Amino acid sequence: MPEWRKDPILDRWVVISTERGKRPSDFRVIQDEKKGGECPLCEHHEWQTPPEVLAFRDKDSERDRPGWWVRVVSNKFPAVRIEGLNDIKNLGLFRMMDGVGAHEVVVESPDHERSLEDMSRYQVQEVIRAWRDRSLDLRRDARFKYVQIFKNHGSTAGASLEHPHSQIIATPMVPGEIGKKLAGLASHARNTGRCIICDMIEQELLEQNRVVVESESFVSVTPFASRFPFEIWIIPREHQPDYGHIREDQVPDLAFVLRATLKKLSLALNRPPYNMVISTAPVNTGGAEEAIHFHWHMEILPRLTVAAGFELGTGFYINPTPPEMAASDLRETRVVYGDHYENKYQEVGRYV
Repeated sequence: MPEWRKDPILDRWVVISTERGKRPSDFRVIQDEKKGGECPLCEHHEWQTPPEVLAFRDKDSERDRPGWWVRVVSNKFPAVRIEGLNDIKNLGLFRMMDGVGAHEVVVESPDHERSLEDMSRYQVQEVIRAWRDRSLDLRRDARFKYVQIFKNHGSTAGASLEHPHSQIIATPMVPGEIGKKLAGLASHARNTGRCIICDMIEQELLEQNRVVVESESFVSVTPFASRFPFEIWIIPREHQPDYGHIREDQVPDLAFVLRATLKKLSLALNRPPYNMVISTAPVNTGGAEEAIHFHWHMEILPRLTVAAGFELGTGFYINPTPPEMAASDLRETRVVYGDHYENKYQEVGRYV
């Protein structure tokens, strides 16, 4: 029997089509063909990108030269630009403003072929640090109200370059979806004195029906009202509103959960295209009281189905894979890494 499930944060209902019950083998994932040719993000091609705004590199290497292992540059073809004013102009019924913002590319590795889930544990930590450091720097511009960190993996998910990379866009307004989340979280906190995502984690860890990977500081779960098959959220166990404030001692734990979760997804579904977004509190809004109720998290959204007329017309998603089934399939997908980082968790009984 199909089920209507309501997202506990947003006023959004999802149809979980339990009768379809699609398993990983039911999804046909077409792999991208390698394009070949020169890649502007590869090492030794630094001259093909704008100047770097951040780089983790060998101490003896020069800026915008080889010797880096993570590099952040402005997008060569930005969706928004740093120049301009965030003054709103009224045109009768309509409103507009300059396309103000920042658009950056995080080159996650010099290795063109190695995806995030296949990188070393230290490399993933460095990517997480680059996201954090750029988030903290961009908010110094008081015009920016939100910093969106995201990753498009595969051409179906919108990636125009094969080289492993993610992106950051800072905007002069709070996105509507984030505003709705913030309102839902704040409303629950006012009514109960508690964070609904903290309560959600507590219930998920108790029931273990939708848990994929867990560690001391983070847990990845397939949400109860998943919009997409094999949708996964990675959530900090402690209440933390802002991704930019992730502590250094939490970085290795997040790298462990992120890498293991992506690897399980890759193995179970034959390297599917996906979008990853970090949902976090707004910045520079003066609404510290509201923002404190936010609980940041990563959302990994595999592109296995296509939104059609019903979804576009109603906003209701139909998910053909119950999240409990997805979590079970992912948990059973065993990941083995040869480095000390994975062995550390195996020693305390945490098998990936």
